[in-house]
Parts: sequence; structure tokens; C-alpha cells
Amino acid sequence: MKLGITIAFVLTLLAGVALAADTAPLPEIGPAPSFALMSQDNKPVSLTGLRGKVVAVSFIYTQCPDICPLLTQKMVDVEQTLGEDFGSNIVFLSITLDPEHDTPEVLRDYADFWGVPREGWSFLTGTPAAVREVISRYGVYFKKTDDGSVDHTQLTSIIDRNGKLRVQYLGARFDPVEFRRDLLSLVAK
Repeated sequence: MKLGITIAFVLTLLAGVALAADTAPLPEIGPAPSFALMSQDNKPVSLTGLRGKVVAVSFIYTQCPDICPLLTQKMVDVEQTLGEDFGSNIVFLSITLDPEHDTPEVLRDYADFWGVPREGWSFLTGTPAAVREVISRYGVYFKKTDDGSVDHTQLTSIIDRNGKLRVQYLGARFDPVEFRRDLLSLVAK
């Protein structure tokens, strides 16, 4: 009997710890590096202009044969589960790693291919120097190769309504349920 009570107590305690881990606030890493780039619609987009919204920032390029399409599809899947919060409270920014090729027109075609909503998701480009500065400030490694492809790390960052960097996911294999939960946890604040 005592063993059964002890096991039940331990299981209850562990369930409480797991629940607390799921609801623990995201850490505050620090101020998110600011930037201003051009959207697929040839409109300026700045991080400071998005204050008051939760922002997910990712880095892709349109000719990427593997990891960028996986990331974009994952973000499309999450976007479709966010309902009315997407656009009004949560926005996605996908910044090109190849500004020489990814003009606003090319990014518009890419966005159309993926069926992303114009309201709430911007694909961004700019001068090579401006884009490289953003890439560097977010800690993304990239190197253009001789064949025109881009070797790069895959990093997705979430920024809260006050412009604070809260979490970064490395790679495209992060858990979409966790990503969605993290986004919505910052909307609720």
C-alpha cells in the first residue's frame, strides 16, 4: 500500500513539473537586432515598425534545394493553425540569404508558390550589405559557393511585442507544436 501511495505521489509530482515546464515563461535573451529591409511587395519593413506584435524571423533563399523549403513548409503549417492571431498579433519574416538573386519580384513568386497570406508574412531583401549585416547580427553563418548555392545555418528567432529576442531554434527540425505554443505564449502577455 505504501509503495502504491509513494508511486502515485511521485507521478503526481512529475506531472506537475512537466506542466510547469510547458507553461514556464520564455527566457529574455536580450534586445533583438533591429533592421529595415524591403518586402516582396516592394514596401519597407522594419522590426521597430512591428512593435506590439510577436515576430518570427527566419532566413531562407529561394533557390535552396533542401532545408529552406522544409522550413517554409513547417512555417506554413504553423501559420494555418494560428487563426485570427496570425497577422493581427503574430507576423512571420523570412529574410533572404541571397539578395543578389532574391529580388522583391522573385520573393513575391516564392510567397505565391507557398500560398502564404500577404497580411502577416513578409519575405525580405535589401542591398547585399544590408542583408549581410542582419544575417551577421542574428548569428547566422552563410557562404555563397562557386555554383551559386548558399551554405548556411538555419535559425528561426521569436521576438516578443517589446522587441526582445526570446527564443531561437537551430535547424528546420524544431517541433512545430512547441513553436506554435511559444508564439501564442507571447501573444497572451
